[in-house]
Amino acid sequence: MKYSLLCLSFLFSIGIQAQMQPELEAEINDIESKVIEWRRDFHENPELSNREFKTAEKIAKHLTSLGLEVQTGVAKTGVVGILIGDNPGKVVALRADIDALPVTERNDLPFKSKVTTDFLGTNTGVMHACGHDTHTAILMGVAEVLSKNKDKINGTIKFIFQPAEEGPPPGEKGGASVMIEEGVLKNPDVDAIFGLHINSGTPVGTIRYKPEGTMAAVERFVINVKGKQTHGSAPWSGTDPILISAKIIDGLQTIISRDAKLVDGAAVITVGKITSGVRFNIIPESAELIGTIRTLDADMKATILRRMNEMVPAIAKAYGGDATLEIQNNTAITYNDPALTNQMLPTLQNIAGKDKVELVKATTGGEDFSFFQEVVPGFYFFLGGQTPGATESAPHHTPDFFIDESGMLLGVKVMSQLAIDYLNN
Repeated sequence: MKYSLLCLSFLFSIGIQAQMQPELEAEINDIESKVIEWRRDFHENPELSNREFKTAEKIAKHLTSLGLEVQTGVAKTGVVGILIGDNPGKVVALRADIDALPVTERNDLPFKSKVTTDFLGTNTGVMHACGHDTHTAILMGVAEVLSKNKDKINGTIKFIFQPAEEGPPPGEKGGASVMIEEGVLKNPDVDAIFGLHINSGTPVGTIRYKPEGTMAAVERFVINVKGKQTHGSAPWSGTDPILISAKIIDGLQTIISRDAKLVDGAAVITVGKITSGVRFNIIPESAELIGTIRTLDADMKATILRRMNEMVPAIAKAYGGDATLEIQNNTAITYNDPALTNQMLPTLQNIAGKDKVELVKATTGGEDFSFFQEVVPGFYFFLGGQTPGATESAPHHTPDFFIDESGMLLGVKVMSQLAIDYLNN
């Protein structure tokens, strides 16, 4: 008997988790309609980064009704709920992002967003075009279920509702890094953190994950090119910043094709915006290029940044102009701690089914959940949101982005069980 107990203890220590208890599963099934209702409300009333005031108010009201200790105004609009289990133990954090995007929705839904705003001088719609409305509703559901099952919890759970994952407005600070600065992982100190992202291209019922680097580090860059204005009919009498910009863009792509060691991981340099000129027959004085860098390898990132700093001013000088480069770090590499991933993988498999949990390659998307992972071990995975049988889906951050709500129930189950298993293991 003594030997059997030791073996059982060892099996649990290497990550074998229990199946979800029937009564807990029943409670989660019963809450599905409420989770969908919350999601639809958030979807119909989206708010941009650092402006999630009504969203935060709704979250805080719900957490307070559950008897949790609630903190508001974290990183401006973030909300944190603390649930203390009946038994002592570690501290685990569960995170959901709550902000929307400046996208005008085209879906024909009864809860379609009709919100509009002025975003950086452009009138646009506001839409949950990345699924953060589902993340928020899922975590609210998890909080409700677990608050009724404190007897099953050995330790403490922090529910982190994070603003500005998509990035704060220019001139402002926001997101995960600010929450960390303000102590969200302290008092009590978090031992591990879990997060999910619903995915429009992953079938409902499926979970996808990857140990170690799973999403890219993201940098935002701005290049300002200075030339000399002149008449469009006499380019020899000026210096064309638009031509210089074109040469810089071409040069940036040679960094990817010739300097980046792509066998170590994917890398991308994209120019997403060019601003220059006012009239067809005037060569302007200046141009501005704004873009993004995506990397999955720290050494490759260093190489790309070094080459960009060398190349941009040199190309401009070669064509008679000047150029400056400013690079801003948006996110780190989303790095799933290998030991934690291995420990929690049985939970995913027990809840979703072993055949529904898929190991995938890294993506060049970015997530500021990565900042939490730089401080404590973290595990981030993808939840299916594509309608079963669908052959294609609109990408995230587009007007036609769509999530099948039937996929949200699995999110509630998995996040609930991850917290319980981590604390009780």
